[in-house]
Amino acid sequence: MAEHICPNCDKPIYDDDALLCLYCGESLQRETGVLGKLKYSRPRMITAVIIAVIILSFVLLLLR
Repeated sequence: MAEHICPNCDKPIYDDDALLCLYCGESLQRETGVLGKLKYSRPRMITAVIIAVIILSFVLLLLR
């Protein structure tokens, strides 16, 4: 297991999946990737993606 150091409090974090420091609660500034951004994103982003897909499918249905 890799050790990560918190950039705010300089304490070691041994959890590979942690996005926040266990001690101070600040962000560990890790890259989450595309799927991680969808997983940890706000509901607004997910809602916007769903609405965009619905509008796009409606437009494609009309063009058919």
